[in-house]
Amino acid sequence: MDEHIFHIEGLTHQFADGTFALKGLSLTIQQGKKIALLGNNGAGKSTLFLHLNGLLQPTAGKIRFKGKIMKYDRKALLSLRKQVGIVFQDPDSQLFSANVQQDISFGPMNLGLDRNAVQDKVNWAMAETEVTELRDRPTHFLSLGQKKRVAIAGVLAMEPDVWLLDEPTAGLDPYFSRQIMNLLDSIHHPDKTIILSTHDVNLAYQWADEVVVMNDGKLIYQGDPVSVFHDEDILLQAHLEKPWVFEMFQALLQSRNLAERDLFPRTKDELLQNLETEKIY
Repeated sequence: MDEHIFHIEGLTHQFADGTFALKGLSLTIQQGKKIALLGNNGAGKSTLFLHLNGLLQPTAGKIRFKGKIMKYDRKALLSLRKQVGIVFQDPDSQLFSANVQQDISFGPMNLGLDRNAVQDKVNWAMAETEVTELRDRPTHFLSLGQKKRVAIAGVLAMEPDVWLLDEPTAGLDPYFSRQIMNLLDSIHHPDKTIILSTHDVNLAYQWADEVVVMNDGKLIYQGDPVSVFHDEDILLQAHLEKPWVFEMFQALLQSRNLAERDLFPRTKDELLQNLETEKIY
């Protein structure tokens, strides 16, 4: 079995006004990875997501999903969207039913499940995202954070193989940002692939197995979440800052004239452990 769930070859997308959002992008996504997609505004991250879910068709190039070239007929797209769930940055683009429970029910109902199975999935998804108490609330009365959690619950109820999340923590307070990231960690296992677009380099550095960086519709980095922040050229191109844990550890090494380490701490706890065990202070 091919371990790459997506093969993207020469993907180009030109909008009707002549703007190129993607420019010959080639990328492989390995199954089971937690991937952070980074890049400045206009880099093409959201456009890439819309292609991976079949909402946009390429101007040129092709996408293979699970080894097969992506097709755009109704049957093929229905199958794709059962397996690839997308959570938009703006939840108002995603929520359209009268109340929370109905909105979360929409996806499972389209899977052809019986009413009891749908209700079981909806109840489970609401509990996991802490929106059970909102089940009868009209979606347009929800706060931004509540809307984001309901949008995630709607995808969770579908149990897709691939998750695409566009800025899932943007606009949320620290508590619910942590809750959403904890939920994604609980969802993730070797058969589930999560691709998360974010401007939060601290989140990407701490959470991701792999980082993908885009600039001007092109891929400029794909690799581990530490090496990218050693590359000043990539950081400059993509308008990225270094995560504070990385920057602090690097500064401590330089201030003590110590050699660069192969293993950089990626969380606050790991940084504190390094300070204690290595006596870097």
